[in-house]
Amino acid sequence: MKDVIRKKAKLYWPLIKSLQTGLLLVTGIAGFVSARCPVISWQILTGLTGSLFLAISGSTVLNMVYDRDIDAKMPRTAHRPIVTGAVTKNEALILGIILSCVGVVWAMVLSLQFGIVVLMGLFLDAVVYTIWLKRRTPWSIVWGGISGGMPILAGRVLGTGHIDMIGILFAFAILLWIPTHILTFSIRYKEDYISAGIPTFPSWYGVDKTRIIIALASIGAAIAIAVGIFSLGLSLGYLRMLLLLSFGLIILAVTSVYNPSDKTNFLLFKYASVYMLSAMLIISIGSF
Repeated sequence: MKDVIRKKAKLYWPLIKSLQTGLLLVTGIAGFVSARCPVISWQILTGLTGSLFLAISGSTVLNMVYDRDIDAKMPRTAHRPIVTGAVTKNEALILGIILSCVGVVWAMVLSLQFGIVVLMGLFLDAVVYTIWLKRRTPWSIVWGGISGGMPILAGRVLGTGHIDMIGILFAFAILLWIPTHILTFSIRYKEDYISAGIPTFPSWYGVDKTRIIIALASIGAAIAIAVGIFSLGLSLGYLRMLLLLSFGLIILAVTSVYNPSDKTNFLLFKYASVYMLSAMLIISIGSF
């Protein structure tokens, strides 16, 4: 029995995109800790972490079920378990529904406001972004970005009991960070997306304009994070640390426009992920 569970878990794990899910989960925890909630029990932390992990994972699995046809057309995604047949479509669909439902219900039990934000993020990602817009317009990434900002907003809502400007700023920062990831891949695998019939910014507006959008979005994300952290009233040492990290992000963003190359863009993409993770750690540690 243990061997069967272990084999299934090994097949299912790639379906949740663990690195992406993990980073979004970290943002949710940072959002909660930023509220400086006077009572932080292990039950609340377990509920926050568990419900967000399940809801984000479920949404990602459902996305893979729906996108299995276009994943099969691109070498970068053709190895995914549903495409190869290692996991059947129905099996993945059931898994995605169970994870999503358990995650949302758990979140609702923990806090109605928290659960509504979690449900909103799942709906925007699985329905609005993936099903409705992804195959129609490159501007679908805006809605994908909004859904990506829901975990940190949800965490903040759980801690404060309401939506406030700091939570919105943090969610906006994630919204602006998401294009750095998606648009970098859309440049690097432009022909794959074209063959799969997915509209992207490089195919609609050209690579040069896409690089400018990536740079502006990265700078915007840094500004939103900085304003949010400043509003929290963290100590000067944390603000200096963030300023140093932001300086590196801005330098890379400007370089990607004035001295463009795939290497620079990919470096910006990597640094932006490290930057966002570092910012979440600054928020979490500085809020104690």
